Amino acid sequence: ARGSAPLRIADFQEVLGEPTVALTKLRELCFSGIPFDGGLRCLCWKILLNYLPLEKALWSSLLKKQRDLYSQFLKEMIIQPGIAKANLGVSREDVTLEDHPLNPNPDSRWNTYFKDNEVLLQIDKDVRRLYPDMAFFQRPTDYPCLLILDPQNEFETLRRRVEQTTLKSQTVARNRSGVTNVSSPLKTTPSSLSEYEVLPNGCEAHWEVVERILFIYAKLNPGIAYVQGMNEIVGPLYYTFATDPNSEWKEHAEADTFFCFTNLMAEIRDNFIKSLDDSQCGITYKMEKVYSTLKEKDVELYLKLQEQNIKPQFFAFRWLTLLLSQEFLLPDVIRIWDSLFADDKRFDFLLLVCCAMLTLIRDQLLEGDFTLNMRLLQDYPISDVHLILKKAKELQDSK
Repeated sequence: ARGSAPLRIADFQEVLGEPTVALTKLRELCFSGIPFDGGLRCLCWKILLNYLPLEKALWSSLLKKQRDLYSQFLKEMIIQPGIAKANLGVSREDVTLEDHPLNPNPDSRWNTYFKDNEVLLQIDKDVRRLYPDMAFFQRPTDYPCLLILDPQNEFETLRRRVEQTTLKSQTVARNRSGVTNVSSPLKTTPSSLSEYEVLPNGCEAHWEVVERILFIYAKLNPGIAYVQGMNEIVGPLYYTFATDPNSEWKEHAEADTFFCFTNLMAEIRDNFIKSLDDSQCGITYKMEKVYSTLKEKDVELYLKLQEQNIKPQFFAFRWLTLLLSQEFLLPDVIRIWDSLFADDKRFDFLLLVCCAMLTLIRDQLLEGDFTLNMRLLQDYPISDVHLILKKAKELQDSK
């Protein structure tokens, strides 16, 4: 691999400059990390996540089509229900017996509205906690959604829905053991939510954009809706697109993130579906695969963890489900994702990264007792992701 930055950038530009992008070449380049310069990462991720086709001539028409479609989703799922709610509240006569808030009929618009509110409250709680160690998600976006923030609008926005809804978020118990309950000390949640004050009207914080993406995803995918942890998957994607140096792409970060997130979830959604846990596509199978790979590569360490009854679900559940987004700081997560998205076997490399993480702390694990080892695994000590990726690559090559 050509090392220096300008040469690497030239390599990327050459591959991306062809009328049809050579995917194998692009994957190889991305696997070793994508330069931030010139919006290369955003463009590569969009190709690797099957949002952009390999034929360059199709890009602009496809992007326009998808972004228009996303505006349509906003109108149907956020603006229309908000208008209906505003209208229904205007006078008593509007609330007909067929559709009033206490109507038990499951098809009632109100019923849907209240159900949506439960999901919205859970999303709201989670997105406000995104990367509290970084100011980015609290800052206002340069491209707030004008459709929604127009001061002429009388309708109810998501922001207002959250403020007005009285449903207690406790009603949504979607937490799966281990996904978010053992949060890494790197990600300490501020003691008060005062840091997350809602910005004045006409402004929107980045976390509010992420909230909207997740809400629309939940509405369009009722089979899975929203599960805690999805916020940790959408966060790095949105951050990458919303900090793109190319302002034209940056302006459409919301729509582009939505479609890339949807494509990524199509590949990893089985990890979030509890009923599939024990099937071959579920998370339990993948966690066991981490241990069987470890057994192959380092039997002594494998036996030690077995002997201490340290099950993979104690730590690998979170590592695998959230694609390591909780174990490292955001810039490092993004670097790991370059390699994961470039993996043509789709996340087989993730299993090797998990093994590399174990073997790199093998001496400490071999000496430690159960409590000490659990602490190491719940709050992983090595922060140099290049070292981890290098080790994972060695494991891959030693097959």
